[in-house]
Amino acid sequence: MTNDHQPTRGEPRVALITCSGLVDLDPDDRLVLGPLAARGVLADVAAWDDPAVDWSGYDLAVLRSPWDYALRRDEFVAWAATVPTLVNPADVVRWNTDKRYLGELAAAGVPTVPTAWMLPGESWTLPADHGEYVIKPAVSAGSQDTGRYDLADPEHRELAEAHVRRLADAGRVTMVQPYLAAVDTAGETALLFLAGRRGLTFSHAIRKGPMLTGPDLGVDGLYKPEEITARTATPEQLAVAEQVLAAVPGGAERLLYARVDLIPGPDGTPVLVELELTEPSLFIGYADGAPDRLADAILTRLTHP
Repeated sequence: MTNDHQPTRGEPRVALITCSGLVDLDPDDRLVLGPLAARGVLADVAAWDDPAVDWSGYDLAVLRSPWDYALRRDEFVAWAATVPTLVNPADVVRWNTDKRYLGELAAAGVPTVPTAWMLPGESWTLPADHGEYVIKPAVSAGSQDTGRYDLADPEHRELAEAHVRRLADAGRVTMVQPYLAAVDTAGETALLFLAGRRGLTFSHAIRKGPMLTGPDLGVDGLYKPEEITARTATPEQLAVAEQVLAAVPGGAERLLYARVDLIPGPDGTPVLVELELTEPSLFIGYADGAPDRLADAILTRLTHP
């Protein structure tokens, strides 16, 4: 959809989009409210599926925490296409909410975690080796329906097969990846990029501790709790992130934000785990000035849609 909507006269209105299970926003996202108010921006919090919301009344609609969409992706993608000032844009939402985009990025030369995909109804044989693997659906958020399996353990092999069957029976695409053991020591690095006048600019990075301790046992709430600390990105990580962003369909310069999640591969070089363009936690509470940088990025998209 073409975005030709211009900010209204007076104070611009921005919707920060969440879900009905998080009506007050994630605490980290709330840190941008003060900087937005200081810049004369009126910010409302609205659930994406609230039928009472008039999305055309906003100068910008910013996806933040619609974390209940995974089991309703078709509905979510259709809704996104109706919002005239959505960021990130609806076509990006469609592409990024199905993790099969990783295959496209790998084909473009981006270093990614090797991934096997199983469509519902397809037969699948467990890998012959006895390594550790991660199983999860191609459409997911918050580490829901995700498990780690040691295929040297007969019980884990049975649980892994049951996990794949469970996803297939629900009509979901399954992805299987080797577990990158470096995450147990180095953790996962998330690099955060925010909009500027000349496209996305690196803002800050965080370290996320290892989260997958074993088979999928379910998650209470919208997401699995995370262990987050500040981190300084290395030149090698930044180079991989720039390579990832250069491969985004339609160009990364039209995005409000991007989060590039990296883990050291077997040889120690960073590989892409996920590219978060739809509803990523931005971790603005872990870097000095990040709430102001996010507010400035929103102002950039208001004045340069």
